[in-house]
Amino acid sequence: MKKHILYILFTAFILNAKAQNELTGTVKDSTSNSALPGVNLYIPDLKIGAISKEDGSFTIHNIPNGTFLMQVTAVGYLTFVVEINGKEKTIMNIKMAKSSIELKEVIVTGVSSATEAQSSPQSIDVVTHDDFVQNSSSNLIDAISLAPSVNAMTLGPEISKPFIRGLGYNRVVTVNDGVRQEGQQWFDEFGEEIDEYSVDRVEILKGPTALSYGSDAFAGVINMLSAPTLPEGTIKGNVLANYQTNNGLFGESFNVGGNQKGFVWDLRYSNKMAHCYQNKYDGYVTNSGYSESNVKAMVGINRKWGYSHLTISDFDMKLGIIEGARDSATGKFLTHFHGFGNTDSMGITPQADFTKYSNFPVIHQHVRHYKAVLDNSFALGSGRLGLRLGFQQNYRQEANDITKTDSISGGYNNYFFLQTINYDLRYTLPEKNHFELAVGVNGMKQNSEDRGIVFVIPEYNIFDIGGFVTAKKEFKKLAISGGLRYDMRTTKVKEMWVNSANGKRISGPVDSTSYQQFTPSNSSFSGLSGSLGLAYDFNENVYGKLNFSRGYRAPSIPESGSNGIHDGTPFYEMGDPKLKSENSLQVDATFGVNTEDFTLEADAFYNQINNYIFPEKLANWNNSSDSMRTDVAAGFGGPVFKYVQGNAILTGGEAIFNVHPHTIKGVHWNNSFGMVNAKQLNQPDSSKYLPYTPPYKYHSELKLVMVKSGDFLKNAFIKFSMDYYFEQNKVFYKFGNETITPEYTLFNVGIGTDFCCKKGGTACTLVISVNNIADVAYQSSMNRLKYTDTNNVTGRVGVYNMGRNVSVKLIIPIDIKKSK
Repeated sequence: MKKHILYILFTAFILNAKAQNELTGTVKDSTSNSALPGVNLYIPDLKIGAISKEDGSFTIHNIPNGTFLMQVTAVGYLTFVVEINGKEKTIMNIKMAKSSIELKEVIVTGVSSATEAQSSPQSIDVVTHDDFVQNSSSNLIDAISLAPSVNAMTLGPEISKPFIRGLGYNRVVTVNDGVRQEGQQWFDEFGEEIDEYSVDRVEILKGPTALSYGSDAFAGVINMLSAPTLPEGTIKGNVLANYQTNNGLFGESFNVGGNQKGFVWDLRYSNKMAHCYQNKYDGYVTNSGYSESNVKAMVGINRKWGYSHLTISDFDMKLGIIEGARDSATGKFLTHFHGFGNTDSMGITPQADFTKYSNFPVIHQHVRHYKAVLDNSFALGSGRLGLRLGFQQNYRQEANDITKTDSISGGYNNYFFLQTINYDLRYTLPEKNHFELAVGVNGMKQNSEDRGIVFVIPEYNIFDIGGFVTAKKEFKKLAISGGLRYDMRTTKVKEMWVNSANGKRISGPVDSTSYQQFTPSNSSFSGLSGSLGLAYDFNENVYGKLNFSRGYRAPSIPESGSNGIHDGTPFYEMGDPKLKSENSLQVDATFGVNTEDFTLEADAFYNQINNYIFPEKLANWNNSSDSMRTDVAAGFGGPVFKYVQGNAILTGGEAIFNVHPHTIKGVHWNNSFGMVNAKQLNQPDSSKYLPYTPPYKYHSELKLVMVKSGDFLKNAFIKFSMDYYFEQNKVFYKFGNETITPEYTLFNVGIGTDFCCKKGGTACTLVISVNNIADVAYQSSMNRLKYTDTNNVTGRVGVYNMGRNVSVKLIIPIDIKKSK
């Protein structure tokens, strides 16, 4: 039987390899019938495309049998999306109409094949390449917070964790290079290990509808997408330089790639460094500098049978840890010094330290993330077999006690090592009568080691496996899609012993001083997820969506196994191995209008979560005070927080209203609004709201664009924007560790243009932007530094966010070889 199956697969592979499928044609203006050069044509499922030549002609080779979606884009024109069928030779002549209407987005996240966003029932936000170029930010997660559904939990300018509709940490899956990023994402102070400059576009899927990404995609998926592979016969690159005045950030990135007869490759090197940031109230903030570098390479082959791409990357980051400690008399920030006899001494930070680069004397993190991903797609008949394998190693070291040194840990208190193997196998059946069906299995194998000298979570091994099936049926105006997924997770927690006399790790119980920090255990979880939805076009401009989804998530290791002081905090955290899996029922509804003059879309959601996991402070035996517990390895104790469960309901939504009148060329007035309400059921007033729920937020931007201005400028723009964050008074104040955050408004301005060379191409792109132009002193409600020390001189509590920041960004394209 196995031989027959292998023979059938081999025969289908050979038949596709012999097919000589190509798509040729021209792209012209629908009004003047003149040729349009420089138009991008791209087939996301195949990772191949072309750019139209001076006469508007194009050719795309190596198209296997099957049905695929192609997106055609050009500045100032209505995006053209067309379905193509792989045949021996197809001629397609495309007419594009000038329009200021919003782009018809083609998405690849959470769908079996590339799909128009409007025809997908799933609720999704997109951050485009132009958004990244025309805006400035201190890190990647801050950059995508432009999306109304996304907020960032911050701990300084370099540490940001994404939240989707009020949920974060292990409830959000971040995908980079096609695999889920695994880097101990459970703690506040652990940011993402992704090079901002390597990301071309981000798709944000809201809710547990992404059945192909595993159970941890409970709140949604953030998919970081690299730039499309270049057209055949092309070698090109770019140099990017960015300077920001607030923290003296220098950022640079060099990229070069090519496609020679289907052999594709891409190489990027990026580097960032910044000294301490500043704001109106705090001045410079001690130990807020950082540096990062990333080397990334891709090599692969595109053929008639499909493609195979190998991507490897090496990410390295160092950053200071902001403590916010202050001198009681002056209110100035304190820093750590080595005292006599290797003691930890505190003193006022020297003024010269604030503007030093790569200055990490004592309290800091060092993060390294290595990754290799092999992404394959094989044509089998008219269907596609996808196989993606990933290998990741994450080294995360944290030093925050200069009195503790160890030859193994290298002086780092925390030293986590995480190794992950990702796998994903799926088959997309041939489309028939506009019906799509895909089946697959994916998961990960993971092992974690603690190489430090203080311990809060156990060492463990995890194996995840999940099978899924998704389907979509399109009618004339109606699209129905859905699917089911079943996940299984097995976890093995390793035991750990420490010497209670000196706090050092030992191999096992030896005498009365032996203390068992972690108890060995084995556990297994399983659960069912599902989604069913529809999208309906009422007419050419009006559409609606409705989606029902069920989510499942197994408890994370910190939630089930923590037992120790969370380093950098005074809290003793305790997990509970008896926790149940979370499950949710979410309903999403969308109404949208897209016309020549305006775009309107309103999304609403209702999310009911059973067995919601959260930390709760414990009281002593008679409820008269906090329960206290001593961490043997750390050498001190603190109030105990234990992970418990309850039920929660989250409601809210997002809305966009963009005005782009076709009678006034180049005018864009874009508005977005996001809101989340998050409550725990059966709780008193002090604890009825989920901790750190994002505030309502409103963003408004007026942008004026000139597609062509003389012979030397094109795509010039000037924009003015406002970000208004509502007061957040729905806080979890039971334990006094969350307070009301006042409203605040930030104004921003930006200007940019492409400079043309004599041959008509782009010589460079220059963008200058100013964030927080009024230099407002504010604290985000999701800024964890809001709860650091009080300044006794001013009476203000905590550390404030970044003040005014001017960014200058220069991008120089390099065209080494153009397709003929």
